[in-house]
Amino acid sequence: MRALLQRVLEASVAVDGTRISEIGPGLLVLVCAMEGDTEAEAEKLAARVSKLRIFQDDDGKMNRSVTDTGGSALVVSQFTLAADTRRGNRPGFSTAAAPETGRALYEHFTDTLADLGIPTQRGQFAADMKVGLVNDGPITIWLDTEA
Repeated sequence: MRALLQRVLEASVAVDGTRISEIGPGLLVLVCAMEGDTEAEAEKLAARVSKLRIFQDDDGKMNRSVTDTGGSALVVSQFTLAADTRRGNRPGFSTAAAPETGRALYEHFTDTLADLGIPTQRGQFAADMKVGLVNDGPITIWLDTEA
């Protein structure tokens, strides 16, 4: 699985002009299930996200996790993280998990993150979402369970 984390002061998701979820300080997590991924990858990625120390401590060093800060997570499915841009100008997405598998792994990842004690909101799988955020830093981190 792949995830792009953005440390945020706030983030939200709207679908059809209606805000469906929002968080204050924490992480916006764009997540993509890849072909061949299992629940084990979703659990591994959720554990990594929960422990990643990218929030400042009292000395201004990135030494605290979202769990340490009491922050929230907004998890948004994003199959385009599977983009293959090696040929031509149109990205290919054939390495992304099939939609039904992608949905199940997205939900399992989000549920696992919540089970780890992080207040969690989610986007709407396969919807045309409008994602709003206020970056904090900005701090943006790429995670991949294959790496």
